[in-house]
Amino acid sequence: MNPLNSSLLTPSGQDPQVLRIATYNIHKGVRGMGPTKRLEIHNLSLAVEALDADIVCLQEVRSFNHAEARHFSQTDFGPLAWPSAPQADYLAPNGYEVAYRTNAVTRHGEHGNALLARWPLGDIGHHDVSDHRFEQRGLLHVPVQWRGTEIHVVVVHFGLIHASRVRQAERLAEVVQSQIPANAPVLIAGDFNDWNEKLDDILAGAGLSRALQADESKAATYPSLIPVLSLDRVYMRGWQCRSLMVPKGTTWARLSDHLPLVAELTLASHG
Repeated sequence: MNPLNSSLLTPSGQDPQVLRIATYNIHKGVRGMGPTKRLEIHNLSLAVEALDADIVCLQEVRSFNHAEARHFSQTDFGPLAWPSAPQADYLAPNGYEVAYRTNAVTRHGEHGNALLARWPLGDIGHHDVSDHRFEQRGLLHVPVQWRGTEIHVVVVHFGLIHASRVRQAERLAEVVQSQIPANAPVLIAGDFNDWNEKLDDILAGAGLSRALQADESKAATYPSLIPVLSLDRVYMRGWQCRSLMVPKGTTWARLSDHLPLVAELTLASHG
């Protein structure tokens, strides 16, 4: 039994009208520094499975990193074994399809955004929204065929500077308005780094509303040990939010500096 399952709600699969989407910044699968550095990618695979989501949107996902692979690959098995597959493929539960695109190229590797889905995927799109040379950022755009309906999902990871985030939100709104059919359901999920809560109005201009809890409050996901900021979000068009939750506890807190956010949604026509 997956020990992380006890933190979560009843699986959404029991209601065919409910779609469960999760977003999670996995911090490249590694925590700590120096002698305390530890590999969490194996535990993260259990975490992704425990989310039991129809769609999982991931940020800071490594395609490869030669330096980390040399550091951790002291054995072919166990907690010190660096996976031979790219992290997106390694994290995907059995039966899930995978989409990944690189955002950042570093000295030793590449990392970016990924989407895992238990439903068929369409053509994978990528939009470079890097705002300056110190931060490489992108939008991963994937159509998903969910129960006979094509929904458009965009995975995002915005920058650390407020002015950059504003321009990236404006570019995201432009992509939604110009490249997604006007009547198509849309989900935008990821790490918006919007600690000062300034992006909702920009995205509202593209018909996107933020998924909130039943009392209209925001769900804090960062930092994972004592979450106070709602950096990880789902924005939607054509959906109603049924529930929003953040799994908590010491086990979840050690996996990444962010906690995952899980939303259960229904199409607006089914509300």
